[in-house]
Amino acid sequence: MRMQAPASIAVGDDAPPATAPDTALVLVNLGTPDAATPAAIRRYLAEFLSDRRVVALPRALWLPLLHLVILPLRSKPVAKKYASIWVPGDDGGSPLAVYTRRLARVLQDELPRLRVVDAMRYGSPSLAARLRQLRSEGVRRVLVLPLYPQYSTTTTASVADVLAEVLAGPGDGLQTRMIDDYHLDPGWVETVAASIGAHRAANGSGEHLLFSFHGLPQRLVDAGDPYASQCEASARAIAQRLCLADDAWTLSYQSRFGRDRWLEPSTQGTLRALAGRGVRNIDVVAPGFPVDCLETLEEVAMMLAADFAAQFADGGGTLRYIPCLNDRRDHARVLAAIASKRLEAWH
Repeated sequence: MRMQAPASIAVGDDAPPATAPDTALVLVNLGTPDAATPAAIRRYLAEFLSDRRVVALPRALWLPLLHLVILPLRSKPVAKKYASIWVPGDDGGSPLAVYTRRLARVLQDELPRLRVVDAMRYGSPSLAARLRQLRSEGVRRVLVLPLYPQYSTTTTASVADVLAEVLAGPGDGLQTRMIDDYHLDPGWVETVAASIGAHRAANGSGEHLLFSFHGLPQRLVDAGDPYASQCEASARAIAQRLCLADDAWTLSYQSRFGRDRWLEPSTQGTLRALAGRGVRNIDVVAPGFPVDCLETLEEVAMMLAADFAAQFADGGGTLRYIPCLNDRRDHARVLAAIASKRLEAWH
């Protein structure tokens, strides 16, 4: 047991469809600021970093440090990072929010008998508000699909916390189920492998393929969190589907912060080691992220790409980032199949 395109419905609108189904699928992502401004960043980070699942330090120590030191110092530089990847236009915004919203729309087209909506664990539209909205509209069953292929107590379990909180409040019998992970789902593995193959066919293959997953403090894995083992299983399954030799790919972890010892090897360290071996062209994919976000578009495709190039005297190192599945139709079909299988077993 673990620790704990056109759409038929305009997802994101407050009003339900004319004939609302009594079963809904909620796609949940981590969350993102509403704007690329220091104030919006501060609001978002305050909620995110106040979650005990994310930072387990004693509240009396952590919250003053967070609000008096970290947020004042970090909000402005983080806002600049978001501004560098912000999607323009009426349907724009933070890439994570844009692609999650668009993915829900495509999924709605794949699952016309369900109500499909998007939600965020932190920020808006909040998961708790979505669940209450669905209940008020007559939905009786909600299947929650966190967009975390690999399970972790820091992410998936935090979504479960919200479900428990909402269900503990006043209501009229809303039933919920949650998909814990899909890190070895055959359709998902096939689709990720196909996206890598298509990118390499169109852009040429690098000398090495790096699978970069979000990092996690080592102490959590030592305490039984299955995240690292699931990341390893995912990467190996995708590599095998691509028929890659063991020395043609590597797994690493990115986005570390704080003073804890984090999962190794780090993505930055791995890239520098590969450069030291004379590998000048490398492809990087981030299969732990279903949609592109700050960690993929700014950290990997911009920051780490520049750092990798700088390892060579002529600046000639090339890091080619392979985009996430995002709102592609094949991605939606994979998630629709995963959801449908779970719903078929729900009696």
